[in-house]
Amino acid sequence: MLTTSTASSTPATPTTIQGPVRPRRPQQQTSLSSFVTRPMDPFRQSKLDEALVRMIACDFQPFSIVEDKGFKEYSHLLDPSYSLPSRKTLSKTVMPRLYDKLRGNLMDKIKSASAVCLTTDCWTSLTTESYMTVTCHFIEDFQMTSYLLDCFVLTERHTAAHLASELARVTNEWGVGDKIVACVTDNASNIVSAQKDHLHWDHIPCFAQMLNLIVRAALKEVQAILQKVKTIVEYFHRSTVASDKLKATQKQMGQETLRLKQDVATRWNSTYYMLKRFTEIKDPIISTLALTNASLPTLSPEEWNISREILDIIKPFEEVTTEVSAEKFVTSSKVILMIRGLQRIVTRYQRNPSSSDHVKKLVDSLMLEMTKRFGKVEHIQKLADATCLDPRFKKQAFVNQQAAEETVKRVTAAAAAMNAAQSEEENTSDRTSEGGTGATASAGAMFWEDFDERVASLRPSATTSKTSDAMMEMRAYLAEPLSDPLAWWRSCSPVYKTLSEVMNSRLCIVATSVPSERIFSKTGQIISERRNRLSPSKVRELVFLNANMA
Repeated sequence: MLTTSTASSTPATPTTIQGPVRPRRPQQQTSLSSFVTRPMDPFRQSKLDEALVRMIACDFQPFSIVEDKGFKEYSHLLDPSYSLPSRKTLSKTVMPRLYDKLRGNLMDKIKSASAVCLTTDCWTSLTTESYMTVTCHFIEDFQMTSYLLDCFVLTERHTAAHLASELARVTNEWGVGDKIVACVTDNASNIVSAQKDHLHWDHIPCFAQMLNLIVRAALKEVQAILQKVKTIVEYFHRSTVASDKLKATQKQMGQETLRLKQDVATRWNSTYYMLKRFTEIKDPIISTLALTNASLPTLSPEEWNISREILDIIKPFEEVTTEVSAEKFVTSSKVILMIRGLQRIVTRYQRNPSSSDHVKKLVDSLMLEMTKRFGKVEHIQKLADATCLDPRFKKQAFVNQQAAEETVKRVTAAAAAMNAAQSEEENTSDRTSEGGTGATASAGAMFWEDFDERVASLRPSATTSKTSDAMMEMRAYLAEPLSDPLAWWRSCSPVYKTLSEVMNSRLCIVATSVPSERIFSKTGQIISERRNRLSPSKVRELVFLNANMA
């Protein structure tokens, strides 16, 4: 009989001895502060507000951007603690504060300038308001420096007296009224009269505008060809079918897809760019027109050849216009040299005439206009002085040797005058330090008077001595090798101290009024369809910030 064993057949598991059981730590509670964003430090808030205004001014954005849903979400993701200001706060508090701050900083800079050149121009906005702009140019630490002084609404008629009054107001506010060596503008009679008759400033005509007038007048000789080109370009701009076909044709021919350019009546350079692009894609244009609009008058083989000749002839004028419109480099000293260079190029075309009568007339017209407008350019004193004081050119840039010699004498006289003025200041300082009497220690020895008078008559006068010093300085300067202007003057100013002072008042002159025109290009972007309700005061502040912020 089977019996059941009470003992288990598997070995018993040993019992594990455990230590004292620690009480479970209660779950940490989330603090209220983790759900609440800490307010931003006021100083940082102010800095970010200013940065926002800078962005609006630099990128031509409307103040209403702070109300756009996408921008608000983006700003919150960047920094949840930053509270976007309202458009009213931006325009009425933050921007005026930034404007006043920047204006004050620039005033301090301009005060240190010994001489400044101005440019000015007028423009009518999208809202039919007339604006006037004034820019200032000077040499700071041997570098060309440019700032916008003002861009404001003209509320009265553009008479010479009113323009002069506004210019005087701006220059007096900025403290440069007694530092103006020249003002560069176009040749409009009212602005020229304002400067010459009312303000008595030296007026220098805008070199770029004069080139524009010269080339525009000459291009009339080939107007029939240009009109054909313009008609074809307008057709491609109007017709999306023709435009798309032109792109496809360029690809089929293995060419880069290029878009035709249209000219602008106020800029002859745009005619050059239009014609250049037109000739670059000649074959695709001909093929596309044959398929899309065969009835449109096209250029004959002879007219295509004439177009290429026109481009070759006016290309140097485009290069000069681009070169002379720079703001960060010395430009006034190049004007005489560039004019002589252009005249030489045109003379070469006259000696090797084209087979086309149209091109011959174009070349003759260019020479006639240049002679009429630039015949006496070497006698424009400030430009001649600047050329002489540019170590790259000196007297070598002059064709008229009499004009060159007169310029050297004039610059030498200016240096001598500065020498005399500096000596007078030093003598005044010395007399003041001696008690203001000017007496010598031997004043009581009367018997020396006769000897002193006779010796003094044999010595050169102070004025003669200073003139001689200036002449020696000029001779040494003219013997120096040609070099980059401002870099050269930086290293050599200790040697040519007085000429360096004269240089500051000549090389600061810009050759064109393009700086003012560029301001209006920006103003046109600020006063757009989306921002056409801006008040003139807000436009003034926005344009100022955009132009002057680094």
